[in-house]
Amino acid sequence: MALTREQQLLLLNLAQSSIIHELAQIPRLSLELKHYPKQFTQTQASFVTLEINQQLRGCIGSLQAHRPLITDIIQNAKAAAFSDPRFPMVTLKEYPQLSYHISLLNPPQPLMVESEQDLLNKLQPNIDGLILQAGHHKATFLPTVWQQLPKAKDFWQHLKHKAGLPMDYWSDSIELQRYTTESFS
Repeated sequence: MALTREQQLLLLNLAQSSIIHELAQIPRLSLELKHYPKQFTQTQASFVTLEINQQLRGCIGSLQAHRPLITDIIQNAKAAAFSDPRFPMVTLKEYPQLSYHISLLNPPQPLMVESEQDLLNKLQPNIDGLILQAGHHKATFLPTVWQQLPKAKDFWQHLKHKAGLPMDYWSDSIELQRYTTESFS
């Protein structure tokens, strides 16, 4: 779903507004979906990433589409600000320093691999997002993570670590899915 820059800015503004509404304890941001572009009302998964001074401050999203895009972005923005377990809740003092990054996910596709080396060969840097599931361990990295971890081996090892697995872990029962995103700030 290619959005115009105007549509991207509207979604970024809605993410920002949802956070200030919470901070100011203003009643829930009211949305009448009929007033927004059709793309915003379609079911789509998204991630909202918050940063301060180019440092991660929160990131929450949906891996599977299950609600209208506009609702997904608003809920994920609030969750990134106030419910990311890695960070304390965003404060009113921090609010002006926040920068916003939204990733719209295309549906994940199974990634069949025969070995860890096969996976490393199939990964497409700066294109693929990856979902890892091994038993009750699950994690994902958005394609934007390639900016910090440009080598496939590093990307893969850090994803395993994020999932709570040893960096050298491998099992033939690992389930992998890859996806792409449309991202904007």
